[in-house]
Amino acid sequence: MNPTYKINNIQELDSPSLIIYQEVMNLNIDKMIEISGSADRLMPHVKTNKSINVVKAMIAAGINKFKCSTIAEAEMVAMAGAKKVLIAHQLVGPKVKRLIKLAVGYPDTDFASIVDDFQLISTMQHLFSESSRTARVYIDVNNGMNRTGAEVFRLKGLAIHIKTCENIQFEGWHVYDGHHREEAFIDRKNGIEGDLNGFEKFLQENPDLPQKVIAGGSPAFTVHATNEDYVCSPGTSVFWDWGYGDRFKEQPFEYAALVLTRVISKPTEGIVTIDLGHKAIASENPIDKRVRFINLEGYELISQSEEHGVLKVDSWDDISVGDELLGVPYHVCPTVNLYDEAYIISENQQVDSWGIAGRKRRINY
Repeated sequence: MNPTYKINNIQELDSPSLIIYQEVMNLNIDKMIEISGSADRLMPHVKTNKSINVVKAMIAAGINKFKCSTIAEAEMVAMAGAKKVLIAHQLVGPKVKRLIKLAVGYPDTDFASIVDDFQLISTMQHLFSESSRTARVYIDVNNGMNRTGAEVFRLKGLAIHIKTCENIQFEGWHVYDGHHREEAFIDRKNGIEGDLNGFEKFLQENPDLPQKVIAGGSPAFTVHATNEDYVCSPGTSVFWDWGYGDRFKEQPFEYAALVLTRVISKPTEGIVTIDLGHKAIASENPIDKRVRFINLEGYELISQSEEHGVLKVDSWDDISVGDELLGVPYHVCPTVNLYDEAYIISENQQVDSWGIAGRKRRINY
């Protein structure tokens, strides 16, 4: 096993549990800044880490803008002391009023959200006017992913509509191109830049509109980093996982978040059971794409239930009930969301525990 992941007091840690290696995480943060060229060009997405302490670590490194998906994540970022937060999720239902309350509760943080709908913009104007406040918004651009956002031909109309709203400040544009996951960097780059042609032409033809663009996630990070006019939003990069690690070879990040599990039974020859069920590791992918153990060879995860994972192993005689296994999640973001706290490892020792506050749907507002 890589000595980086050794834990001297591992017998004191309960399982299943989330493990964060602090030095590796800090190294990943430094690499994010190096790739982008400066901390000011980064607006990391916090959906991966969901932790006040991780956000504080990024702030300490000079990053002061963050992206999130929920009101609770936005509040978590504000609690960490960030200057700017973009909620990259169009706010519907009671969420606009929650945003207003959040802005009142954290006056030192500037909050913004994305929009792609005329009626929603009018609703925001009405509610922010009632509260005598100003909403900051970015227009969400549909760049071919067809998940959210407005297509290029609708952008001018949305921008004009926002300009008629006295209580809405138009900040810029949000572009997410998560559909580009080509394994070869040059293929990914060509696909992303090809999809951007129409939008970039639109910006050139409308110099009177805001030109600020917040673009991409982790797969597109190394592409958008080459465009000095764009603010980049990697999220997974701070922890990394083997789903991205195997696919995006040009990205130099290392695994900073692992899961600890233990063998709890040896029910029949060749089979061991661990305490790593659906509730302890992201299970939205096929069973062969959930966890990769770094201190076990010759195994296959053959089934999972809520609290159990069943492994077929080659070295059954060498494994004992109580043995610890350390696994790298295939998808770290929803894995982190399963835990209330994480054990923090520094210099091969568990030194602290950090809460995962952003996993809540509501903190205070």
